Amino acid sequence: MNKNRRSAIAAIQMTSGPQIDANLAEAGRLIALAAERGARLVALPEYFPLIGVSDAERLAAREEDGAGPIQKFLSDAAQRHGVWLIGGSLPLSADDPAKLRNACLAYDESGRRVARYDKIHLFSFSRGAESYNESLSIEPGKQVVAFDSPFGRIGLAICYDLRFPELFREMGEVDLLVLPAAFTETTGRAHWELLLRARAVENQCYLLASAQGGQHPNGRVTHGNSMIVDPWGEVLDRLDKQAGVVVAEMDAARLSEVRASLPALRHRVL
Repeated sequence: MNKNRRSAIAAIQMTSGPQIDANLAEAGRLIALAAERGARLVALPEYFPLIGVSDAERLAAREEDGAGPIQKFLSDAAQRHGVWLIGGSLPLSADDPAKLRNACLAYDESGRRVARYDKIHLFSFSRGAESYNESLSIEPGKQVVAFDSPFGRIGLAICYDLRFPELFREMGEVDLLVLPAAFTETTGRAHWELLLRARAVENQCYLLASAQGGQHPNGRVTHGNSMIVDPWGEVLDRLDKQAGVVVAEMDAARLSEVRASLPALRHRVL
């Protein structure tokens, strides 16, 4: 990354429902708003095209890799607005025909796909009446993904991955971590900001977290609090629950300053 470069980056927050067309329209509106505010890289939240009542709805919405209306929407939006677009996550076909891959796709400003990451760690939580088990319908990914861009090297992760620091170490040195999520209100209130800031500090990089936030039509409540964190752990911008856009500047000089003053990445032994 050019040490003099400054670039605006944006996290989009949504409260997606069960209608794919309506969610894509809302995502398109917010991408346009981010671009109007000067963002050159924009990230959507996990499950931005669909949060329904049942796993069956997501399975029915699966697309084959490289083809489908959701993937076309992402490519077209990136090209239309001239932004690098990180497509949150969407359901793609899996090796197991009864499951899906929860995949994050990245596109450059020409609409060309440049990366795909499939969520590796599958969320499971049970407390009282609240219960989740992603492994029932999702097939885990196996590959860590980081790629080069005009903003430096970008690492991709999704939601529950945030709790596993070894995943981020496996990426090597990155300049920006992008983490789409749909954290529950229960776990998000306890751990979301804590974990985001820790990942930014220990990897000495910027972190862009784009979240679902609010009460969804199916009754689920997600934590929101999309934010952008700098390499020192400072929160540069954030949004509580409503749909909207979080924008901040990614400053290569700040990145270099933090790494030079506290060269923790060079001090690693294990």
